[in-house]
Amino acid sequence: MSSTRSPSPPGPATELLIISHGSPSEPAPQEAFVRELAARVAEVSGAEVRGATLAAEGALEAAVEGLSHPLVFPHFMADGWFVATNMQKRLAKAGLAEWTTLTPLGLLSDLSALALEHLRRAMQESGLPVGETTLIVAAHGSPSNRRPAEVTERFAAQLRAAPDFAAVRTGYVDEEPSIEDAASVEGPALVLPFFAAEAGHVLMDLPEGLEAAGFDGLVLPPIGTWEEIPRLIAAHLRERAAA
Repeated sequence: MSSTRSPSPPGPATELLIISHGSPSEPAPQEAFVRELAARVAEVSGAEVRGATLAAEGALEAAVEGLSHPLVFPHFMADGWFVATNMQKRLAKAGLAEWTTLTPLGLLSDLSALALEHLRRAMQESGLPVGETTLIVAAHGSPSNRRPAEVTERFAAQLRAAPDFAAVRTGYVDEEPSIEDAASVEGPALVLPFFAAEAGHVLMDLPEGLEAAGFDGLVLPPIGTWEEIPRLIAAHLRERAAA
């Protein structure tokens, strides 16, 4: 996805603003996370990078101050309502006149390849048998918008094309099939949380669903927190800035 507030191109000095959802009930940890992510992306890209959540009061307004026409990277897993509508309104309300929205994390073309490499290492380190292990992709979903599930299913389909797994199943917090249903499997299995951050759904809903399923296998950290993500974002930034 690529949407733009203004048809004019970004200026010669690349400015990147990383925006994540954040946690309204406990904003500080997620605000610290996105700022640390921005610092790591700046380190590997050489660009000016700032980060803010939508949840922390005043964070977005502070982050856009002094920016002219930044590239905005949504640290979200889908291009649903928050990215397509809410974030755009919030940027304008924060005082930003022009910006270019980049492809969200969950839709980056190289994400599935990065995930496959990460999964192979995790399986090897954990002794999970290649070709005999079930992969469970746990995601948010939405009862009112098909887009989040569509993005998740596309990601899962890309992993199914690899011979590494006995099956790739998807389960959701907010729609069917549930995480409990997806994780009710026999034999070796592991869970990939298709989430941008380690917040409420990952800390509460996911463990509850896995416990209900009796799942006691390997659960990876959410994909948006992996150490490879800053370089993936930096590569996307270079591609877009050069376009």
